[in-house]
Amino acid sequence: MDQNRRHQQKMQQRQQVQRQRLAGMRDNKGLIIVHTGQGKGKSTAAFGMIFRALGQGLSVAVVQFIKGAWDPGEAKLLRKLANQSSQGWGQIAFHAMGEGFTWETQDRERDIAHAEAAWEKGRELFTRGEFQLVLLDEINVALKLGYLRVEQVLAGLAEKPQHVHVILTGRGAPEPLIERADLVTEMKLIKHPFREQGIKAQVGVEF
Repeated sequence: MDQNRRHQQKMQQRQQVQRQRLAGMRDNKGLIIVHTGQGKGKSTAAFGMIFRALGQGLSVAVVQFIKGAWDPGEAKLLRKLANQSSQGWGQIAFHAMGEGFTWETQDRERDIAHAEAAWEKGRELFTRGEFQLVLLDEINVALKLGYLRVEQVLAGLAEKPQHVHVILTGRGAPEPLIERADLVTEMKLIKHPFREQGIKAQVGVEF
């Protein structure tokens, strides 16, 4: 038997197994998705999902914790898209609720107040049900720093409508949140130009 024929038979067997597996699965579920870890790309991957959802005509919402003082490329693009809602994508909401990195603000009480406000806005957006995908960007950092309690976040997520997906990004995601999530990805740092080469954040790559 030639190599191509063996390959064809192997792929037919895999196809059958995959079809049997899919036959017993549910079609729809609003997922709780966590992107965490020390590596770069947590927010980047989440915004990729935001733009993917928009391409499918879904409505999306973003609430940025901690680094909200930035005006990154994704925020600029979402604002432009929000002004062109007639193009076929869904509703867009973007809320930058922080004042910047904690070593810049240097005011824990104010940081906590901003985190609480951002959480209430995010909770409002995903419980309303009109947005199919809601991103809580860097909320894991707020949890890690003690600005929010994991119990309040888990209680809020329990109120999420069944069809709504929620993404929570940031390093240091607490274990109870990881256990509750449906999909968890950990970004592993191998090399970074800031640390190894002393290169500052680059336009279009980091912001």
